[in-house]
Amino acid sequence: MNSQTVKLVSESYIKPFPLTKKAKQPIHLGPFDLAMLSTHYIQKGLLFKKPAVENDQENPIQVLVQKLKDSLSVTLTHFYPLAGRLVTKKEESPHSYVVFIDCVNSPGARFVQSKVDLTISDVLSPTYVPSIVQSFFDHDRAISHDGHKMSLLTVQVAELRDGVFVGCSLNHCVADGTSYWHFFNTLSEVFMKDIGNGVSEISRPPNHERWFPDGYGPVFNLPFTHTDQFLSRHEAPVLKEKKIHFSAAALARIKAKANTKCKDENITISSLQALSALMWRCITRVRRLPQDQITNCKLAVNNRSRLHPPLSQNYFGNFIQAVKATTTAGNLLANDLEWAALQLHKAVAEHDDKALRKFVTDWLQSPFVYQPRQFFDPYSVMMGSSPRFDMYGNEFGLGKAVAVLSGYANKFDGKVTLYPGHEGGGSMDLEICLPPHSMTAFECDEEFLDGLNLSG
Repeated sequence: MNSQTVKLVSESYIKPFPLTKKAKQPIHLGPFDLAMLSTHYIQKGLLFKKPAVENDQENPIQVLVQKLKDSLSVTLTHFYPLAGRLVTKKEESPHSYVVFIDCVNSPGARFVQSKVDLTISDVLSPTYVPSIVQSFFDHDRAISHDGHKMSLLTVQVAELRDGVFVGCSLNHCVADGTSYWHFFNTLSEVFMKDIGNGVSEISRPPNHERWFPDGYGPVFNLPFTHTDQFLSRHEAPVLKEKKIHFSAAALARIKAKANTKCKDENITISSLQALSALMWRCITRVRRLPQDQITNCKLAVNNRSRLHPPLSQNYFGNFIQAVKATTTAGNLLANDLEWAALQLHKAVAEHDDKALRKFVTDWLQSPFVYQPRQFFDPYSVMMGSSPRFDMYGNEFGLGKAVAVLSGYANKFDGKVTLYPGHEGGGSMDLEICLPPHSMTAFECDEEFLDGLNLSG
């Protein structure tokens, strides 16, 4: 692939039109939001084939860009927190440290148009994801707290020779993956309905009423006096990123194997749990860890349906946690896939309303902000995103996307990002991040290759 850079064509800021009455009020953040202040922005997007240019036709990319801007303005009317900025109010006596979203004193969401002299094949054909993909996203290496000065949302369109990329960088203390794709799906819906000239009805209006535990909120006072006490910058080591496809048939086989010993226990291990167990075992094996080294497999869990009464999936904000199964490297590899999958199943099953509320109670007693360096250790595996998100349903008049891409954000040794498979039908695509020596061993791991043997 030729050495290229992504060149900026234009940039602008987009505001909701019109700005609703609710958007003029401060938007307070809940415990699950505030805990994300030191995490990277969410960076995901879709790569499409470029539309053909017909005789005397206006430049289709410029048409796309203008329509996206119009659609974004309408969409932001519903998702108005994304047009704001973070604000911190501090008082010394009595002590007060409060972070909230201000949608009034903000230029809006950022819109970037860029161009790169590459083809779709240049991006998708290499064995490993090319590093230039990171430049398809704004806010490189930014953390959520940077939303005091940076846009909380940037939509970026990158024109390739034969393709076009549409992606977003979205502040992680404002929204989680469920809310990210809710916004993205709505942007596509508004675009496809061609209703970019004013406020429109949308199929899934977001719920901006933040959840607060009884007797608390809407303002949460953080126990800090300076950002040095709760912010850190995560720099990933040198990593290889590899996309791996698991067909529905391969996943069915892995799931069946994981459930072999569960027939009499009234337990059903899901495809996702079985696949996560496979990744945990294979990655741990190629790391050649000491037998007594503690290792975790963490799964990002949507808490909305686990709360009683449950929250709507249209709840806009963060409502996720990472649940984990823990053992030693020796114990994980001495047992089989079924055993590892069962540990993950138990961890997920135990994460109920009681566990969720205990986490919140503990946070209220001692509020904290996740520190990526501590959260992501080099002995564990983290399964992020979800194959349940509707990614390929976003078309923007370009047809079905050819691939989902992600940026630099939240990448580390042992991060596995889950996507729905391009062909659908229950297939999955994984993006695995490992150091070069571990990746080479992983690609030759017999258990991994056996799990793939029905993929195609």
